[in-house]
Amino acid sequence: MTSSTDLKNYHISILHYWNKGVRSARAIHHKTKIPLRTIYYNINKLKQTNSLKHRGGNGRPSILRQIEKNAIAQYIRRNNEITLKKIKEKLSTTYQSSVSASTIRRYLLESGYRNVLPRSTHMLTPEQKQRRIEWAQQHQNNDFTDTIFTDETSFQLFRNTVRRWTKCPNNELKRKPKNRQKVHVWGAVSVRGVLTCHTFRCNLNGSYYVHILKNYLLPAATKEFRQNWCLQQDNDPKHTSNIAKQFINNKIPRLLKWPSNSPDVNPIENLWSIVKRKVEKRKPKHIDELELFLCEEFKNVDVNIVAKIVMSMKKRCLSLIESKGERIKY
Repeated sequence: MTSSTDLKNYHISILHYWNKGVRSARAIHHKTKIPLRTIYYNINKLKQTNSLKHRGGNGRPSILRQIEKNAIAQYIRRNNEITLKKIKEKLSTTYQSSVSASTIRRYLLESGYRNVLPRSTHMLTPEQKQRRIEWAQQHQNNDFTDTIFTDETSFQLFRNTVRRWTKCPNNELKRKPKNRQKVHVWGAVSVRGVLTCHTFRCNLNGSYYVHILKNYLLPAATKEFRQNWCLQQDNDPKHTSNIAKQFINNKIPRLLKWPSNSPDVNPIENLWSIVKRKVEKRKPKHIDELELFLCEEFKNVDVNIVAKIVMSMKKRCLSLIESKGERIKY
């Protein structure tokens, strides 16, 4: 039996010789070893339609009538959270239709629809959107080569985000305790790669944040940039506390003003995703192992990956402007 791949290759070969002026089926057969019957069929098709494309119209006709297809599109426009069961009920009531939910689902997929769970995102006020646009316009031509991007995040023990291939999905289990422990981490990166990181298990406050800046950021930044660098941090209350402001004013060469509610603009967020996935794949068994793996993976991120992410700042600024301050995805 001839496969679809073979037929495609046959079409390419026959069309090649046809376009070169070869009209004899036997001559094409001699050069390609394609069955004569196939060549005759395709030559007749070329003479009639000047194409080898599938004519269409074969197979079972669609169960859904055009009026029902239009109705389905209308139902979704009015309420894109409508279920297949509800669509089926509406079609049955309005058009006395007997189509199944699987037929409706197949039609929706063929029409380009996908049933998705919306991504969660922080709400932005009109004022915040405007400030994001103004910030992007102000910094879109910066090279950010002397900027150190910082942020904190939390890593949870026994995360469950790595997918697996299996023939028995119901048998795939990942056991986790009722109360899962977590480790907090602060990190700093620049176009030169990962500078430093610090893990901790206590709650972060202004005083401890100053401790991190003094004992981790300053030594790493001074070693790499001397006194010619700029600190990026978000507007978390701990970062803008009086004790933190005083330290930054006295010890940090420059501070990059940052738009509120804008984690999507910070390139270090992309690194957290990479590190979390790598740590989860190492399957830490306890909190100390989680902390160890976390530090190792963060410090071992390839410098070229870090540089590429940091140098995406210009594109992020342009995306902010184009999106009129809405969330961007990188």
